[in-house]
Amino acid sequence: MSLTNIHLNFLLACLCFTALSCSSTKQIQDTGFTTLFNGKNLDGWVGNKESYYADKGTITINPKGNTGGGNLYTEKQYSDFIFRFEFQLTPGANNGLGIHAPLEGDAAYEGKELQILDNTAEKYAKLKEYQYHGSVYGVIPAKRGFLKPVGEWNQQEVMVQGSKIKIILNGTAIVDGDFQMASKHGTIDGKDHPGLQRTNGHIGFLGHGDVLSFRNIRIKEL
Repeated sequence: MSLTNIHLNFLLACLCFTALSCSSTKQIQDTGFTTLFNGKNLDGWVGNKESYYADKGTITINPKGNTGGGNLYTEKQYSDFIFRFEFQLTPGANNGLGIHAPLEGDAAYEGKELQILDNTAEKYAKLKEYQYHGSVYGVIPAKRGFLKPVGEWNQQEVMVQGSKIKIILNGTAIVDGDFQMASKHGTIDGKDHPGLQRTNGHIGFLGHGDVLSFRNIRIKEL
Protein backbone atom coordinates (compact mmCIF):
# COMPACT_ATOMS: atom_id res chain seq x y z
CA MET A 1 0.00 0.00 0.00
CA SER A 2 1.36 3.42 -0.94
CA LEU A 3 2.02 6.16 1.58
CA THR A 4 -0.80 8.20 -0.01
CA ASN A 5 -3.30 5.37 0.50
CA ILE A 6 -2.19 4.95 4.11
CA HIS A 7 -2.82 8.66 4.72
CA LEU A 8 -6.25 8.46 3.06
CA ASN A 9 -7.28 5.40 5.10
CA PHE A 10 -6.10 7.06 8.30
CA LEU A 11 -8.09 10.20 7.49
CA LEU A 12 -11.24 8.20 6.74
CA ALA A 13 -10.87 6.27 10.01
CA CYS A 14 -10.57 9.54 11.93
CA LEU A 15 -13.66 10.97 10.25
CA CYS A 16 -15.68 7.83 11.04
CA PHE A 17 -14.55 7.90 14.66
CA THR A 18 -15.50 11.57 14.98
CA ALA A 19 -18.94 10.96 13.48
CA LEU A 20 -19.59 8.05 15.80
CA SER A 21 -18.41 10.04 18.79
CA CYS A 22 -20.73 12.94 17.95
CA SER A 23 -23.64 10.54 17.45
CA SER A 24 -22.95 8.81 20.77
CA THR A 25 -22.72 12.16 22.56
CA LYS A 26 -26.07 13.29 21.15
CA GLN A 27 -27.70 10.00 22.20
CA ILE A 28 -26.30 10.36 25.71
CA GLN A 29 -27.46 13.97 25.95
CA ASP A 30 -30.99 13.11 24.80
CA THR A 31 -31.40 9.99 26.94
CA GLY A 32 -34.76 10.01 28.69
CA PHE A 33 -36.26 12.77 26.54
CA THR A 34 -39.67 12.44 24.90
CA THR A 35 -40.41 14.22 21.62
CA LEU A 36 -43.44 16.50 21.92
CA PHE A 37 -43.76 17.40 18.24
CA ASN A 38 -43.76 14.75 15.52
CA GLY A 39 -42.91 17.22 12.76
CA LYS A 40 -46.09 16.42 10.82
CA ASN A 41 -49.10 17.63 12.79
CA LEU A 42 -50.16 19.05 16.15
CA ASP A 43 -51.23 15.78 17.76
CA GLY A 44 -50.62 16.07 21.50
CA TRP A 45 -51.24 19.82 21.52
CA VAL A 46 -54.35 21.87 22.32
CA GLY A 47 -55.32 25.48 21.71
CA ASN A 48 -55.05 27.64 18.61
CA LYS A 49 -54.40 25.21 15.76
CA GLU A 50 -55.19 27.77 13.09
CA SER A 51 -52.47 30.33 13.76
CA TYR A 52 -50.07 27.54 14.80
CA TYR A 53 -49.50 24.79 12.26
CA ALA A 54 -46.97 22.13 11.29
CA ASP A 55 -44.76 23.18 8.40
CA LYS A 56 -41.70 21.28 7.15
CA GLY A 57 -40.75 19.90 10.54
CA THR A 58 -41.53 23.08 12.47
CA ILE A 59 -44.38 24.51 14.46
CA THR A 60 -44.87 27.88 12.83
CA ILE A 61 -47.14 30.67 14.00
CA ASN A 62 -48.58 32.98 11.39
CA PRO A 63 -51.34 35.03 13.03
CA LYS A 64 -54.34 36.02 10.98
CA GLY A 65 -56.18 39.29 11.48
CA ASN A 66 -56.13 40.68 15.02
CA THR A 67 -56.26 37.37 16.90
CA GLY A 68 -52.82 37.95 18.46
CA GLY A 69 -51.85 34.42 17.55
CA GLY A 70 -53.33 32.83 20.65
CA ASN A 71 -51.71 30.02 22.60
CA LEU A 72 -50.76 26.43 21.90
CA TYR A 73 -50.34 24.08 24.87
CA THR A 74 -49.25 20.51 25.50
CA GLU A 75 -52.17 18.22 26.29
CA LYS A 76 -50.23 16.82 29.22
CA GLN A 77 -49.30 18.72 32.36
CA TYR A 78 -45.78 18.74 33.80
CA SER A 79 -44.19 19.52 37.14
CA ASP A 80 -40.37 19.15 37.27
CA PHE A 81 -38.72 18.80 33.87
CA ILE A 82 -36.01 19.69 31.37
CA PHE A 83 -37.57 21.20 28.25
CA ARG A 84 -35.48 21.64 25.10
CA PHE A 85 -36.46 23.40 21.90
CA GLU A 86 -35.16 25.52 19.06
CA PHE A 87 -36.73 28.74 17.84
CA GLN A 88 -36.31 31.06 14.89
CA LEU A 89 -37.25 34.72 15.29
CA THR A 90 -38.39 37.19 12.67
CA PRO A 91 -37.58 40.92 13.10
CA GLY A 92 -39.38 42.29 16.17
CA ALA A 93 -40.94 38.93 17.03
CA ASN A 94 -42.55 38.48 20.45
CA ASN A 95 -43.83 35.21 21.91
CA GLY A 96 -43.55 33.37 25.20
CA LEU A 97 -43.08 29.97 26.74
CA GLY A 98 -45.73 29.25 29.33
CA ILE A 99 -44.92 26.75 32.09
CA HIS A 100 -47.07 25.40 34.95
CA ALA A 101 -49.92 27.09 33.09
CA PRO A 102 -53.66 26.43 33.17
CA LEU A 103 -55.53 26.44 29.86
CA GLU A 104 -57.50 29.53 30.84
CA GLY A 105 -56.35 32.97 31.94
CA ASP A 106 -53.12 34.87 31.33
CA ALA A 107 -50.24 32.40 31.59
CA ALA A 108 -47.83 35.18 32.63
CA TYR A 109 -49.74 35.49 35.91
CA GLU A 110 -51.80 32.32 36.31
CA GLY A 111 -48.73 30.25 35.40
CA LYS A 112 -45.28 31.55 34.51
CA GLU A 113 -44.19 33.06 31.20
CA LEU A 114 -40.63 32.92 29.89
CA GLN A 115 -40.08 35.62 27.30
CA ILE A 116 -39.29 34.75 23.66
CA LEU A 117 -38.29 38.04 22.07
CA ASP A 118 -36.13 39.77 19.48
CA ASN A 119 -34.06 41.84 21.93
CA THR A 120 -32.45 43.76 19.06
CA ALA A 121 -35.66 45.33 17.78
CA GLU A 122 -35.72 49.11 18.12
CA LYS A 123 -39.29 49.06 19.43
CA TYR A 124 -38.11 47.02 22.44
CA ALA A 125 -35.19 49.30 23.35
CA LYS A 126 -36.91 50.67 26.45
CA LEU A 127 -38.48 47.56 27.94
CA LYS A 128 -38.23 46.71 31.63
CA GLU A 129 -35.38 44.34 32.49
CA TYR A 130 -37.85 41.50 33.18
CA GLN A 131 -39.35 41.74 29.67
CA TYR A 132 -36.33 40.73 27.57
CA HIS A 133 -35.74 37.29 26.10
CA GLY A 134 -35.56 34.44 28.59
CA SER A 135 -36.83 36.45 31.55
CA VAL A 136 -39.47 35.01 33.85
CA TYR A 137 -41.96 37.75 33.08
CA GLY A 138 -42.29 40.20 35.95
CA VAL A 139 -40.18 38.07 38.28
CA ILE A 140 -36.62 37.18 37.19
CA PRO A 141 -34.68 39.14 34.52
CA ALA A 142 -32.44 37.26 32.08
CA LYS A 143 -28.93 38.09 30.90
CA ARG A 144 -28.84 39.63 27.43
CA GLY A 145 -26.46 39.28 24.50
CA PHE A 146 -26.71 35.56 23.76
CA LEU A 147 -29.36 35.40 21.03
CA LYS A 148 -28.18 34.52 17.54
CA PRO A 149 -28.88 37.03 14.73
CA VAL A 150 -32.54 37.19 13.74
CA GLY A 151 -33.36 34.46 11.23
CA GLU A 152 -30.90 31.93 12.69
CA TRP A 153 -31.99 29.04 14.88
CA ASN A 154 -31.47 29.34 18.64
CA GLN A 155 -31.23 26.42 21.06
CA GLN A 156 -32.78 26.76 24.50
CA GLU A 157 -33.10 24.52 27.55
CA VAL A 158 -35.38 25.16 30.52
CA MET A 159 -34.87 23.17 33.72
CA VAL A 160 -37.48 23.41 36.47
CA GLN A 161 -37.13 21.64 39.83
CA GLY A 162 -39.43 22.76 42.60
CA SER A 163 -39.13 26.54 42.81
CA LYS A 164 -35.79 26.61 41.00
CA ILE A 165 -35.39 27.45 37.32
CA LYS A 166 -32.39 27.49 35.01
CA ILE A 167 -32.49 28.64 31.40
CA ILE A 168 -29.63 27.96 29.00
CA LEU A 169 -29.62 29.83 25.68
CA ASN A 170 -27.15 28.72 23.00
CA GLY A 171 -24.91 27.19 25.66
CA THR A 172 -24.99 30.07 28.17
CA ALA A 173 -27.05 30.21 31.37
CA ILE A 174 -29.14 33.38 31.15
CA VAL A 175 -31.37 32.62 34.16
CA ASP A 176 -30.48 30.69 37.30
CA GLY A 177 -32.94 31.56 40.02
CA ASP A 178 -35.71 30.61 42.40
CA PHE A 179 -39.35 31.68 41.92
CA GLN A 180 -40.04 31.88 45.64
CA MET A 181 -36.86 33.71 46.60
CA ALA A 182 -37.23 36.18 43.72
CA SER A 183 -40.76 37.12 44.82
CA LYS A 184 -40.24 36.90 48.58
CA HIS A 185 -40.55 40.66 48.99
CA GLY A 186 -42.83 41.17 46.02
CA THR A 187 -42.39 40.77 42.28
CA ILE A 188 -40.31 43.18 40.18
CA ASP A 189 -43.35 44.33 38.23
CA GLY A 190 -45.30 44.89 41.45
CA LYS A 191 -48.16 42.67 40.25
CA ASP A 192 -49.80 39.61 41.74
CA HIS A 193 -48.52 36.34 40.22
CA PRO A 194 -50.62 33.52 41.73
CA GLY A 195 -49.02 31.14 39.22
CA LEU A 196 -45.78 31.28 41.20
CA GLN A 197 -47.46 28.94 43.68
CA ARG A 198 -48.36 26.41 41.00
CA THR A 199 -46.16 23.32 40.83
CA ASN A 200 -47.57 21.77 37.68
CA GLY A 201 -49.44 22.68 34.54
CA HIS A 202 -49.26 22.82 30.76
CA ILE A 203 -46.30 24.01 28.69
CA GLY A 204 -47.18 26.25 25.79
CA PHE A 205 -46.23 28.85 23.23
CA LEU A 206 -47.90 32.19 23.93
CA GLY A 207 -48.58 34.22 20.82
CA HIS A 208 -48.41 38.01 20.64
CA GLY A 209 -49.26 38.45 16.98
CA ASP A 210 -45.85 37.80 15.42
CA VAL A 211 -44.42 35.20 13.03
CA LEU A 212 -41.82 32.71 14.29
CA SER A 213 -41.05 28.99 14.27
CA PHE A 214 -40.16 26.18 16.70
CA ARG A 215 -38.62 22.75 16.19
CA ASN A 216 -36.88 19.85 17.98
CA ILE A 217 -39.25 20.14 20.94
CA ARG A 218 -38.61 17.53 23.63
CA ILE A 219 -38.94 17.03 27.36
CA LYS A 220 -37.51 14.94 30.18
CA GLU A 221 -39.56 14.64 33.34
CA LEU A 222 -37.57 14.76 36.57
